[in-house]
Amino acid sequence: MDRKKTYKIAVIPGDGTGPEVIREGLKILEAASKKAGFKYSLQEFDYGAERYLKTKKVLTDTEVQGLKKFDAIYLGAVGDPRVKPGILEQGLLLKMRFGLEQYINLRPVKLYPGVDTPLKDKGPKDIDFVVVRENNEGLYVGEGEFLKKGTKDETALQVSRNTRAGVERCLRYAFEFTRKRNKRKKLLLCGKTNVLTYAWDLWERTFHEVAKEYPDIKTDYAHVDATCMWMVKNPEWFDVIVTDNMFGDIITDLGAMIQGGMGVAAGGNINPEGVSMFEPIGGSAPKYSGKNVINPLAAICALGMLLDELGEASAAKMVENSVMFITANKLKSLSAGKMGYSTSEVGNLVVENLK
Repeated sequence: MDRKKTYKIAVIPGDGTGPEVIREGLKILEAASKKAGFKYSLQEFDYGAERYLKTKKVLTDTEVQGLKKFDAIYLGAVGDPRVKPGILEQGLLLKMRFGLEQYINLRPVKLYPGVDTPLKDKGPKDIDFVVVRENNEGLYVGEGEFLKKGTKDETALQVSRNTRAGVERCLRYAFEFTRKRNKRKKLLLCGKTNVLTYAWDLWERTFHEVAKEYPDIKTDYAHVDATCMWMVKNPEWFDVIVTDNMFGDIITDLGAMIQGGMGVAAGGNINPEGVSMFEPIGGSAPKYSGKNVINPLAAICALGMLLDELGEASAAKMVENSVMFITANKLKSLSAGKMGYSTSEVGNLVVENLK
């Protein structure tokens, strides 16, 4: 890290409760910067539902290019019942992920002390793994077509496009991440080689080829359905899981539930060579908007991930340790309105316990 550098952070508060949780995250950012001794500047953008409803603009190509000058992006939440589903998700979220080549979706699945999991007899020592999801290819490229649409003979084709370059860069990131994480040093490939014989033949071959360069990493494979089963039955088996876009989307939601719910689940959309974006996994929860009752911990954890990606590891650890302290000792629940504290009070608690 360069102590003379001022990190440039783009802030997109988004929709619903997004601005409320981002406000708490920025409160923690200010406190952590003073304790860790780094500087930053913020620029806020109004991308989201309100702008779309006023202007019919979601995100232009020029605006995507403008985001490349930042060191990181901090996103609140996107989604509004007044906007047709898919418009903001595709026009904003996917456009940023693809346009900024954020080819890794990084999802820690970690149960914090004091947080309830629906898994019987499992605790924080059992639930601590990370999912590395390919973020730019697969079924999410939006390729396909209709044949004889609207007739009784209609056929719909949806293409899962996987390139050797795209698969390999995701796998290399996963191997490097597993080595850096330095826990069990085990990387599991999650796929469906017995049915999806084209895409997963490519994934499997590339996985084994890249693995030869990482003799210190233990490798394994499981079908996606078996992976879901073992995540519920024996989550302690996992260290790092790498998978494609669709399967990653599914298993990370399961991961969020076993770590205690969306209230504490954070994720990063990573471009290791460019600008990365960090966000809470839960939606915009518009029904809680403006009530100061939403849980901000997922957004605060996302801020911790942002700091870690910038190279501010000590500040990131401070944030996580503070969150773990208040989940263990302060909060009654992670649910909105049931925490025992307001949104802003939870942010204050995290600030007070930064050490």
